Amino acid sequence: MSDFTSNFWNYYIVILTVLGLIFCIWLLVAVGKREGAKASDPSHVWDGDLTELNNQLPGWWRWLFWVVLIFSIGYLIYYPGLGAFKGIGGWTQIGQFNQEMNDLDAKTKPMYDSYLAMGVADLSKNQKAMGTAENIFLNNCARCHGSDARGTTGFPSLRSGAWSWGGEPAEIEQSITEGRTGVMTPMADAVGGPEGVKAVVAYMRSISNLDHDMAMIAQGEKLFADNCAACHGADGKGMKEIGAPNLTDSVWIHGGTPKAMEAVVVKGLNSDLKDGDFAMPAQKDVLSKGQIHLLTAYVWGMTHK
Repeated sequence: MSDFTSNFWNYYIVILTVLGLIFCIWLLVAVGKREGAKASDPSHVWDGDLTELNNQLPGWWRWLFWVVLIFSIGYLIYYPGLGAFKGIGGWTQIGQFNQEMNDLDAKTKPMYDSYLAMGVADLSKNQKAMGTAENIFLNNCARCHGSDARGTTGFPSLRSGAWSWGGEPAEIEQSITEGRTGVMTPMADAVGGPEGVKAVVAYMRSISNLDHDMAMIAQGEKLFADNCAACHGADGKGMKEIGAPNLTDSVWIHGGTPKAMEAVVVKGLNSDLKDGDFAMPAQKDVLSKGQIHLLTAYVWGMTHK
């Protein structure tokens, strides 16, 4: 089993468990053969009237103990419990989980099929459907986007109306289904080092109506046109086909301070779950088509009320 780093732990658990069962059997047998103290034994009499007798356990109790021991042995043979031994029954937690999920899917399929037949706009106004969608969101999306869907540094807000990959229902559904992986290459060398980085950031801040250094705008605009416009567009409004965000809307997922913006230009962003960056994971293997369609309506509806 993958949980064991070496065979030592496998044998350790097997030996410890078997010895524990053997000890319990020996104890039950040994106690059953022992004779109890007699009332005439003065070592078990106090104050002349109080007598302690070491009588045998009741028969029903001893037989119950035997039943428990036999059951334990049978359980460890049929189910996995002895280290890496999988048991003769073939039971696994994953197998049971998948079976329960399949049973649940079979029960809920008619409901989700009915939602699939509805358009996103109409579905977003269905309170019952949106209640279900909210539960799906909280269970699968809130850990990144927040329970209120307002995101945090590195994770976009779904209520801002800023969609790097497009905010139409089909585009949102594609993002949920297949996931998104955005890449921005490090640009420090391309723009001429620290001075160029500051100039580009000053220009980006100017087109998004943030405070900026006016003296660096001209230099930054040229550097932007030569190095950044290919992805973000000459006007800085981005290109949803490649996930390049709009730089004019004051929505900065990785932070809108000069320092944070300079860090992105210098280091770039490789959203592949490495080096502290993040990707949007595909949900097609986690959620059904009906659930994804419902979730699409829920997310779309956040900015279309």
